[in-house]
Amino acid sequence: MPMTFTAPFAQTPKTLTVAVTAALAGIGTDTVTGAQLLVTAGANGAIVTSISAMPRATVTASSLMLFLVKASASTIYRPIDSVLMTAYTLAVTTAVPVTAFPLISDATPMRLEAGDKIYAGSQVALAAGISFTARWMDY
Repeated sequence: MPMTFTAPFAQTPKTLTVAVTAALAGIGTDTVTGAQLLVTAGANGAIVTSISAMPRATVTASSLMLFLVKASASTIYRPIDSVLMTAYTLAVTTAVPVTAFPLISDATPMRLEAGDKIYAGSQVALAAGISFTARWMDY
């Protein structure tokens, strides 16, 4: 019997935000602390099209990082992207800046295998938190 190929298309849009308050620790190892779970790929994998961050208070310049945790190695955190969030003083007369991770975009999406996870964190603690936002679709 001939097989009919049905192409998998991303079908379930998802958005999630997390607030990171603690500074990352252990980034020179596979055991990172202070990161928050941001994306979990579905049973057939996922395509991540956007990750960005915004401070929720006055912030000093901060190194922001993303880590990939494979479903097959759930305790190993590997860095996959980093950006610098510039210093910003919160005021009602200014826009709060959005810091995007340029390696993950509509033009250059990241594809995840089933169950893979992306964690987000900041190397600088901020009591009010830094809000990370991810947009992706499960296959």
